[in-house]
Amino acid sequence: MKVSDILQAKGSNVYSITSALTVYDALKIMGEKNIGALLVIEDEKLLGIFSERDYARKIILKGKTSHDTLVKEIMTEKVISVSPDDNIEKCMELMSEKHIRHLPVVKEEKVTGIISITDVVTAIIASQKETISLLHDYISQ
Repeated sequence: MKVSDILQAKGSNVYSITSALTVYDALKIMGEKNIGALLVIEDEKLLGIFSERDYARKIILKGKTSHDTLVKEIMTEKVISVSPDDNIEKCMELMSEKHIRHLPVVKEEKVTGIISITDVVTAIIASQKETISLLHDYISQ
């Protein structure tokens, strides 16, 4: 199974913000959309990612306020991404190794989607169920 299969199943909606937005406004969007991260995109270029983890570690623990801090001050700039052709195992390895929960999907330097750890786990479970079903059918014959 590939990243493109996940995007086909879940859709390729990408919620993004600009780096000049306040952290508070970014958090409001995340709450409204029920998501854990926003991509920071300007002029169709991926500049970073802002996540709940960024907020917890770079605002709350540092004594800053979300109303006075801009996303560009705390976003993660070194974004790890995958392509639509990458397999799910690679995504799982990256997420596990780098301790991240979201992977932007980039093709030819353009963001085409985003996948979360939940998306990857759900896809792996579906794939395993299919394999079990096929094996069960084979054994039953």
